[in-house]
Amino acid sequence: QVQLGESGGDLVQPGGSLRLSCAASGIIFDLYAMGWYRQAPGKQRELVAAITSRGSTNYADSAKGRLTISRDNAKNTVYLQMNSLKPEDTAVYYCNARYGPVHSYWGQGTQVTVSS
Repeated sequence: QVQLGESGGDLVQPGGSLRLSCAASGIIFDLYAMGWYRQAPGKQRELVAAITSRGSTNYADSAKGRLTISRDNAKNTVYLQMNSLKPEDTAVYYCNARYGPVHSYWGQGTQVTVSS
């Protein structure tokens, strides 16, 4: 059974930092591309950052320079370091694991709220 468990979401002030974690089980983690998505109230889910099985990364324009995705294959975990947070970063953040066109799994999400 595939499980993705996100953690690290919190209430933080503008300009603050958070690190999200997503621990995976039930998959051969090294083979999967991993991504962080977010969904704000009333908006569609959008890709924030992704990292391939080989470690190549790509970011949404809104994330560049502030958010950093990384992975630790020994721990089956992907991270999202979030710095200089803005109120518009407020959303539920979801972890995704993807292998080819068929195998795609989602976590339950973790809430990030940026507010003073």
